[in-house]
Amino acid sequence: MKVASLLEQRRRNWHDLEQLCTQIESRRKRALGGPTVTRFASLYRSACADLALADAYNLPTNTVSYLHQLVGRAHNQLYRSRTFHVAGWLHELLVAVPQRLYQDNALRLAFLVFWGAFLTAGMLAYRSADFREQVLGKDFMTTLEEMHIDSASGTNPQAGSIMVGFYIQHNTSIGLQCFASGLLLGVGGLFTTLFNAISLGAAFGFMATIRQQTEFFQFVTAHGPFELNAIVLSAAAGMRLGFSMIDTQGLSRGASLRRATREAVPTMAAAAILFALAAMIEAMISPSAAPYWVKALVAVLSTGILLIYFVLLGYPRQADDSTR
Repeated sequence: MKVASLLEQRRRNWHDLEQLCTQIESRRKRALGGPTVTRFASLYRSACADLALADAYNLPTNTVSYLHQLVGRAHNQLYRSRTFHVAGWLHELLVAVPQRLYQDNALRLAFLVFWGAFLTAGMLAYRSADFREQVLGKDFMTTLEEMHIDSASGTNPQAGSIMVGFYIQHNTSIGLQCFASGLLLGVGGLFTTLFNAISLGAAFGFMATIRQQTEFFQFVTAHGPFELNAIVLSAAAGMRLGFSMIDTQGLSRGASLRRATREAVPTMAAAAILFALAAMIEAMISPSAAPYWVKALVAVLSTGILLIYFVLLGYPRQADDSTR
């Protein structure tokens, strides 16, 4: 039979592939060199074709079984996971990502818009009853007052757990809204970020005027830096995608959007990490009976971590032009 004769002639290739499998299993791929890896890939493809022929023409079971094992073994070596390199991972996390974020103009814009509107709205709400009523509404103001009765004193665990769930859901949804609306050519992201910054700022300003102000700030101080800046990062990621469809820099809109998506991934990943950290603090520290100085210290440390990561590590260095 011609097929059987052909496969018999190819046994030498099978033997070579088997030897290469043994060699690769005992050494790193990088140490093998390009020609050896290329030869391995070629022999693997040939073995796959031989297995298909052996199956199709019902060759002896031992031959088919041998080829199945050989192909499976070679496949596992060719497509096995990359080796995890701690040094490369740390460089990406502590050098490349913060420098990309530091130079992200969309992130700078989102930061200025959010914190500028937040602080302005907070001061206006603190000074003007009309302003806070127009922004928040009487019903929501009443709800805020009721929700923060003993919310962070440790004497009302049920209220504390309710607040944890409320703020995780509420602030994470704000972050997602800012990200999604940024796809509307970036303008939607600016509007949503501005709207939510004014609403949150007005809520802070209002709570500073009522009897429950101590409970409120006891509750929000510890996790506030991570959670509020996670919203900023979410807004920046969405705006980068939206602006890419306006300023394509000579690319097609599809190509520009794909490039912006790659650039926005570190921003959205940082937002997700901050939301997760804020949630842990919100669950364990914010509703506890710990003294306020402990919660304030957590907030100071959190702010310090943000400044170190996004400013100190992100500041461009002459030796790292490749990351620009």
